[in-house]
Amino acid sequence: QVQLVESGGGLVQAGESLKLACVATGNMFHLYNMAWYRQGPGTGREKVASISRDDAIKYSDFVKGRFTISRDNAKNTVYLQMDSLKPEDTAVYYCNADVADIRRITSWGQGTQVTVSS
Repeated sequence: QVQLVESGGGLVQAGESLKLACVATGNMFHLYNMAWYRQGPGTGREKVASISRDDAIKYSDFVKGRFTISRDNAKNTVYLQMDSLKPEDTAVYYCNADVADIRRITSWGQGTQVTVSS
């Protein structure tokens, strides 16, 4: 089973930036469409951005123009560059396979906490 390890979170002020990384185990990473998800305080998990194995990219409206997703297949890593952070971006961020229905995902990494102060 693939394991996912997220890192790069922290406490920042509004307007600042963070870059998250997610490293996957195994040798099939390049075949997966990947996504970043987040779960804020008292909210459900939602998709933030996705990148296909062919580098097709989609963003949720609430991060469009501020976040950038990328991947490095040689390093089994997917990144999320987050700029112009807002307090409402405060959440635990996770990476996983890109799926239409998040409920299909049964295994998650530990995530990385992002806290944005106003």
